[in-house]
Amino acid sequence: MSDEVLRVGVIGARGRMGTEVTQAVDAADDLDLVAAVGGREWLFSLSDAGSQVVVDFTHPDVVMEHIRFAVDQNIHAVVGTSGIDDERAETIRGWLASKPGLGVIVVPNFAIGAVLAARFAREAARFFESAEIIELHHAGKVDAPSGTAIATARGIAGARAAAGLAAVPDATTMEAAGARGAQVDGIHVHSVRLPGMVAHQEVVLGSSGETLTIRHDSLHRSSFMPGVLLAIRSVADHPGLTFGLEQLLGLD
Repeated sequence: MSDEVLRVGVIGARGRMGTEVTQAVDAADDLDLVAAVGGREWLFSLSDAGSQVVVDFTHPDVVMEHIRFAVDQNIHAVVGTSGIDDERAETIRGWLASKPGLGVIVVPNFAIGAVLAARFAREAARFFESAEIIELHHAGKVDAPSGTAIATARGIAGARAAAGLAAVPDATTMEAAGARGAQVDGIHVHSVRLPGMVAHQEVVLGSSGETLTIRHDSLHRSSFMPGVLLAIRSVADHPGLTFGLEQLLGLD
């Protein structure tokens, strides 16, 4: 966008991430926090305040309603809420079809290190027989696996398919329910939920005689704020639906 101060509204402003976002936006010289609403509060406060960009950190049950509101009000949206699957993505693209200048950015993880770790995992996946993901989050997280883990698994699976690799080896024929975790595009994903955690992910890759572990840890929610601010500042320059930060970082 231009050098003018951007007017930003936050949905979910009372939550853990929303609180961090409001503080980060308020502290940025080129951004103006004009509205901060809870996840189920009056959304027209955002448009009444003249928001140019809204940031959503709420709940998968309501996030589509919020995105639709933003699109209808011609407000760019930055979305950190989980639950945007392929079907929902197509719905959002449909909403944006008649709004060629409007942008929606959906980001599984705003931490720069997490974006890089996922990128490294895709690169490494071509060279190993197998890969599994362990994601660890705080006990208050409502979804499992995390959006980050799902996106990482899909990226790894795509890289393996492009390299012509066979399915990951696994001789398991007897297991307690869930012992091998969920499967996302053939990649096993294991979710841990513990108090004291914030957001952590390991990708473990293996071939005969060696393993490689790629791990990222967010130790405080402030680690997500550089990515959030980048998305806010960039969304108007990326019309349509954008997934992740890679394009914004020049990695895609």
